[in-house]
Amino acid sequence: MAGKALLALADGRIFEGRAFGAAEDVVGEVVFNTSHTGYQEVLTDPSYAGQIVVMACPEMGNVGVNPGDLEAPAPRAVGLAVKHRAAEPSSWRAREGLAEWLARSGLPAIEGIDTRALVHHLRDHGAQMGVLSTSGASAAALVERARRAPGMAGRDLASLVTCPAPYAWTEGTGDVLGEGEGRPPRAREAASAPHVVAFDFGAKQSILRLLVDAGCRVTVVPAGTRAGEALALRPDGVFLSNGPGDPDAVPGVRETVAALLCKVPIFGICLGHQILALALGGRTYKLKFGHRGANQPVQTVATRRVDITSQNHGFAVDAASLAGKAEITHVNLNDGTVEGLAVLGAPAFGVQYHPEASPGPHDARPLFAEFVRRMGA
Repeated sequence: MAGKALLALADGRIFEGRAFGAAEDVVGEVVFNTSHTGYQEVLTDPSYAGQIVVMACPEMGNVGVNPGDLEAPAPRAVGLAVKHRAAEPSSWRAREGLAEWLARSGLPAIEGIDTRALVHHLRDHGAQMGVLSTSGASAAALVERARRAPGMAGRDLASLVTCPAPYAWTEGTGDVLGEGEGRPPRAREAASAPHVVAFDFGAKQSILRLLVDAGCRVTVVPAGTRAGEALALRPDGVFLSNGPGDPDAVPGVRETVAALLCKVPIFGICLGHQILALALGGRTYKLKFGHRGANQPVQTVATRRVDITSQNHGFAVDAASLAGKAEITHVNLNDGTVEGLAVLGAPAFGVQYHPEASPGPHDARPLFAEFVRRMGA
């Protein structure tokens, strides 16, 4: 029988359930995701580094785990909380069950808690630090540990998940998921292909695959790469990836991106979008509980078209701080926050959401084609 697990929040709220996965005690920001599935992509997305993820949908584990759905080689989140876990997967793509994969990956999880109550609590009181424990420690000790833990504001997590050295990325979606599934085939390497230098702040592998699918030759570089080093690679365009933590805390990147503006087209996603805003002299701020899920409605300002998007972020761009520097191109219909910007006088743009994900299912995919078009121009 599974042992007891506790999830203790910094404000004193305690949730008791059953442990599965690895037997560990972990500290992280407790956040919720409203997606009905995609737990494997969520847990391996580097943007979740340092976070304990609560899945709002009550049933998890049904489709198991398979190599094709990884966004990083191993989980980047530090813990998982679910209402009910399927003991056995029921998908032909599954290679192992969720519990087995978590145990092998060293990531602890808790099941059997009232995730509806927990999500409501985080919605009302905000995302906060917490401790997920399987060690039998007292609730009072866990709460105190959560209270002492540093929050996300002011933390540079991108430097912890970035690549150690530059490398070429050549894999497309067809190489992983199979071209027989209706996925686009892998772009063929060619000297004439537009060369994209992708800054890795915690890049999802599916984003890099879609750049290849769009016909690009991709070189991934560490977050600390300077503008001169990037330009020495002779890029046709620069991509700023997603990533975890506070964009304002990533050292040196706003200056790097500012130096690249007007020299090459730039495309930023999520954290990369926020860093682009900072490079313009804009500001970012922490949201109460963030946007995490596959059902976020985003409207294109110019056309009033609404896309259903996948999102994962706890910070947002201050629209007023970009006055005279950038045009706000997309807004979130739930709360009016900035979801996209285009730099005035430079071929640079960014979006807060994840156009590589498939909630719509492919509402936002044309943004990759737009990036290629700008490089061609």
